[in-house]
Amino acid sequence: MALAAFLARAASLSAQDASTQDAAKEPPRLAEELTVTAAREPTRIADTPASIAIVPQAALGVTASGFLDDALRQVVGFSLFRRTGSRTANPTAQGVSLRGLGASGASRALVLADGIPLNDPFGGWVYWARQPRMGVERLEVLRGGAADLYGSGAIGGVVQLVSRDARQGRALEAELSGGGDSTFEGTLTARAARGDWAGRLSAEGYTTDGYVPVEEASRGAVDSEAASRHLALDALVERRSFRDGRAFVRAQAYDEDRDNGTPLQTNDTRIALGALGLDWGSAERGRTSLRAWAETQLFHQTFSAVAADRSREDLTRQQRVPADALGFSAQWTRALGSRQRLLLGAEARRAEGTTEEVVFVRGAATSTLEAGGDETGGAVFLQDLIQAHSRLLVSASLRLDAWAQRGGRSTLTPLATGAAVTTTHPDRDESARSPRLGVLFRARPGLSLTASGYGAFRAPTLNELYRSFRVGDTLTLANPGLVPERLWGGEAGALVMRGRHTLRLTAFSAEVRDAVANVTVATAPGLVTRERQNVGRTRSRGLEAELDLRLGSRTLLTAGYALTDARVASFPADPALEGRRLPQVPRQQATLQARYEGRLRLGLQARVSSTAYEDDRNELELDPALQVDLLAGYALRGGVLLFAAAENVFDAEIVAARTPVPSLAAPRQLRAGLRLSR
Repeated sequence: MALAAFLARAASLSAQDASTQDAAKEPPRLAEELTVTAAREPTRIADTPASIAIVPQAALGVTASGFLDDALRQVVGFSLFRRTGSRTANPTAQGVSLRGLGASGASRALVLADGIPLNDPFGGWVYWARQPRMGVERLEVLRGGAADLYGSGAIGGVVQLVSRDARQGRALEAELSGGGDSTFEGTLTARAARGDWAGRLSAEGYTTDGYVPVEEASRGAVDSEAASRHLALDALVERRSFRDGRAFVRAQAYDEDRDNGTPLQTNDTRIALGALGLDWGSAERGRTSLRAWAETQLFHQTFSAVAADRSREDLTRQQRVPADALGFSAQWTRALGSRQRLLLGAEARRAEGTTEEVVFVRGAATSTLEAGGDETGGAVFLQDLIQAHSRLLVSASLRLDAWAQRGGRSTLTPLATGAAVTTTHPDRDESARSPRLGVLFRARPGLSLTASGYGAFRAPTLNELYRSFRVGDTLTLANPGLVPERLWGGEAGALVMRGRHTLRLTAFSAEVRDAVANVTVATAPGLVTRERQNVGRTRSRGLEAELDLRLGSRTLLTAGYALTDARVASFPADPALEGRRLPQVPRQQATLQARYEGRLRLGLQARVSSTAYEDDRNELELDPALQVDLLAGYALRGGVLLFAAAENVFDAEIVAARTPVPSLAAPRQLRAGLRLSR
């Protein structure tokens, strides 16, 4: 009844005379929450033509899973490369896909923590657990090309992790939980402030024995649990300065180890990051922000060949991947009169990495392979927000990127002879322009119409250029000849608001030229060989619908639906691929979340997706999938909350990948614990 009344009210808005009403006098709405994602500065969602979704801290608190990427699955159109989450998925499969662009391992969305990139500097994937969950205030998702302000990596959008304020909130918040498969987790955030100084420390530890990812009918003697363990630390110290300014220093450390389902397949990662920041000025006189960061990491992984009956496995590769990155950004914003706001900025970044491999044949080391290079780039960007009319807001932005790839090489050394063969790849200089034009028209109180057109790009990662890998019986080869992907797209939408209810409808279309995909080049018994290639053009079109209903003061219902048609539009090298659907992109997705906020706290999340395909030829089918998660908690005195959670309540068997042996997402997972707020 509430939904029917809401839609009827939205339709009746056309009969209202809004010429004398001021939108600023309307009561606050859910869609007017602040976001820093779309315009690199605090902006109301209702004041931007971009499509933005927010997962607030209240929703994180009643999400059954303790992992941020699982919480983001509440956002329609969001997915990782495969249906498994970061708890057990190999890190190299944790690239983000938005609006059906497909991740293909490397992410096609940029992930930021308070403006600092979290994407791996070598491969572009994301270590979601490196940001302790308890230290996150909210998650923001900007869908659609965002390279105009954020550059390469934001071809499909931006995900921003906004941290808890060091000066506000409880002094200590902590959570302890345990569950099946010997799963234990502890996470906390502590804050303190005195005078001009403030600090925040967030930490998280997790361990699980995991589950066997291969379906029971296909298992053999080599199949074992996919276990994982991690420890994450995030510390910040800040000082107020220059009246309305601040300076801060931030440090992160992350350590994880994984077993990937057989005795010989393992990986581990060590990451350290340091960042400095300085903000000063005011909106009237101009506000300046400076950021600098440095990151170093070391990634290890082993690969094996498994016998057809899965009775034995042989080591095929050992990889060691050291990588480093440096970054700097500066931006200045100022209001120009009462109807215009200008943003100017610049960025610079350098990343270098190497894959050092030992190649095995029938369990014996036969050769070593070393490949890698470095990439250095810089950019300038401009955005102008103009209140052209009391009802019309225009946003125009442009970014110019230039980068150089240097030192590309690969060296193969047979151990029998020791005679190294080195191949040097040509140095390359690239550039890209990323424009965006958007308009927002307040047709009448409670109804805003939006439209945007944009261009974006993504440079191939060092991983795609130089690192080959093997998963199961599928070998994927690197390709140092890859060129950047370039996207042109647009969207149009409507935002309807009634009281505290909102409905957003968005139609979008995007075409990616020279899209990078894993293309099958050979098939033989026991081995499928693919190579990363620029496939010509891919096209993604669709419709998104999102509904927020506030039912009383304590209950919120959120639903989303996405219809996405993502296909290869043209591929001159292999016309047989034209018209094929992009791997791992379902045609239909739907989400449902409900939460009750009181002494009794309840949370429900449900996700359903239609058929998808594992491969470029659409021969390996992934069945439709439904997952339902629940959390129930009860608040005691003294800031203590007892809770229990169940993921995949109905224990659905969800096929996440076919390599070609079916690999499963997590079965039903149960955990219970307590939270403390002081």
